[in-house]
Amino acid sequence: VQLQASGGGLVQAGDSLRLSCAASGNIFSIAVMGWYRQAPGKQRELVTSITSGGSTNYADSVKGRFTISRANAGKTVYLQMNSLQPEDTAVYYCNAKSRGTLPAQYWGQGTLVTVSS
Repeated sequence: VQLQASGGGLVQAGDSLRLSCAASGNIFSIAVMGWYRQAPGKQRELVTSITSGGSTNYADSVKGRFTISRANAGKTVYLQMNSLQPEDTAVYYCNAKSRGTLPAQYWGQGTLVTVSS
């Protein structure tokens, strides 16, 4: 599975941005796709995820502001980010986990989101 993320950029506080992640390869093996982020000096953290069945999960810090969705028969995952704040500044990574008892994990290249105050 290969993941290609795009959509990062520089925005002002309160603005919106949409990230995209295009999956290719053995996409039928994917059970969960999601977005992680890593701010400078901090550990990578889960932002949101969506299962192949459509169940979603959000970090408390983004609930009500961010929305994850799928399209293109699950090949593309979007992260709609509204009401962005400076603390949302980070490199955002697309992630996919395969099915099975020992799931494989795949990462896309990071895309930088910078929110100025």
